[in-house]
Amino acid sequence: MEIRTGGLDHPAVASLLQEHLQSMAQLSPPESIHALDLDALRKPQITFWSAWQDDELMGCGALKQLDAAHGEIKSMRTASRHRRKGVAAAMLEHILDEAQRRAYTQLSLETGSMQGFEPARALYARYGFESCGPFADYTDDPNSVFMTRAVQRP
Repeated sequence: MEIRTGGLDHPAVASLLQEHLQSMAQLSPPESIHALDLDALRKPQITFWSAWQDDELMGCGALKQLDAAHGEIKSMRTASRHRRKGVAAAMLEHILDEAQRRAYTQLSLETGSMQGFEPARALYARYGFESCGPFADYTDDPNSVFMTRAVQRP
């Protein structure tokens, strides 16, 4: 698997992100969907990565800079046919490495509270993320779970 910076102009990436947004719409009420579309992922404070095996897209993930010391994980998604192959773990490790390289002290995320989000919450917990309150512009929402962890110094 190769993790590449960018890819937002690739049709397979656009399709995967559309699938991601549709899945969020099936699992969450509209006011609780915090997934980003292609345009939002192009903002300068967001770095986007796509994971590939040869020419096949396996997944994606992004890191949003909240401030000089705090980042947020966004748009983590594994292509359906590549689930349970370690794609999400590899992307998460890549994002953690980048957060460390940027000298962030904290990395946070928002995910859903519903059963369909349990695999994501379990993955994040395995990597040391713990529940926290809302951060950045988020507000308390029973449909959201907020998680955070310290970023280890090299």
